[in-house]
Formats: sequence, structure tokens, C-alpha cells
Amino acid sequence: MPNLSAPAVQQKIDIEDIQDGLIITRNGSLRGVLMTTAVNFNLKSTEEQDALLMRYQSFLNSLDFSVQILVVARQLDVSEYLMMLEQKRKEQENELLKIQAAEYVDFVKSLISSAHIMNQSFYVVVPLAAVEQKNQNLMEKISGLINPAKNNQQENKSLAELKSQLWQRINYVAAGLANIGLKATVLKTEEVTELFYHLYNMGLKEKPMFTKKQ
Repeated sequence: MPNLSAPAVQQKIDIEDIQDGLIITRNGSLRGVLMTTAVNFNLKSTEEQDALLMRYQSFLNSLDFSVQILVVARQLDVSEYLMMLEQKRKEQENELLKIQAAEYVDFVKSLISSAHIMNQSFYVVVPLAAVEQKNQNLMEKISGLINPAKNNQQENKSLAELKSQLWQRINYVAAGLANIGLKATVLKTEEVTELFYHLYNMGLKEKPMFTKKQ
């Protein structure tokens, strides 16, 4: 498994921490990630397509902040499915069913290798920029040096306020997506970490090992 703690990798990822499923960037901005379902637009009637486009346009026009739509495509991994089938085949006592199971496994392997079937996942990234901090005067700087605990409390309070604002945006986006027939789920901390892990390690199948930040 690649060493994700290597400085060369860390320098490319503008993430300071991930808390409660929310990404904290190095400049203090926040990001929330929603995973959404998809709609097969081509199977809709003309009237349904027009209505869907109108609702989507209305949703975008209602936003007073930007969002990022992310589509991640990976080759479908059926290795665990094939292992399960092979195990079932070995346990099967009926010889005819054993032969049919073996033929089915060979068919799936051939299909995957020749068709390059891809699995697509859809995400919406909701941002919140960090509030620009006012320049501290001399007395505020001295107070921060004398009482660092108070300064940390203020920073924690500011972060909590930013998180609250971002959650309002996330809920608004989720409601807007629901209005056009898409179900959105907020990614949890481990799910966000796993998403970035696979984005930077597209060829790997194993899941990352998680360590909590001290």
C-alpha cells in the first residue's frame, strides 16, 4: 500500500483535516460532499425531460453560492462477486449446476475483460469560504500571547459557526436535488477519506487505513 504520509503526496492535497464529514482546507475554508443518485434522462418522455430541465434550472438559479459537480468513473470490480460464485459452485452437489455455474463465471470474466464496464458515482461538493479575519491590533496580539487558551476557544467557536453555515447550505442543496428526483447522502468522514484515497490511487482496490488526527 502506498505511503500516504509522504510529503510529495500531502503537498498536492489541500486538506488540513476532515471533521464530521466536512473537509477543512489549509486556508480555513470548508467543503461538504454529497453523493447523489442519477436519472436516466434518455428514458424520459419529452414532457418529462422539459419539466426536469426547468426544475434543474430553477434549482441552479436559486443558489447564491457555487457548487462543484464531480463524476468519478471506475472500472467495475466484480472480484468479490466472482469469489462468492466460485465458493457456491464448490459447495454445489449437483454436477449439472456446477457446470452451469462455472460457465457463468467464465462468461462474467469474459464480459468484464472485453467490455470494460465502468461504474460511475456522482457527487456534489458544497463550499464555504473562510471568513476573512480582521487585522489584530497590538493589544489583541498581546492578549493572544498571554492567554492562548482563550484564543483557541475563539477559533473553535469560529469553526463551529462556519460548520453550522455549511450545513445550512448542504441541506438546501440536498432539498433542491430531491426536487428534481435525486437522492443525496452526505458523506461521512471515512467515506470522504476513502473518496480522496481512490482519487489519488485509481488503480488500487483496497481501502485506506484510517488514523485519527491527534
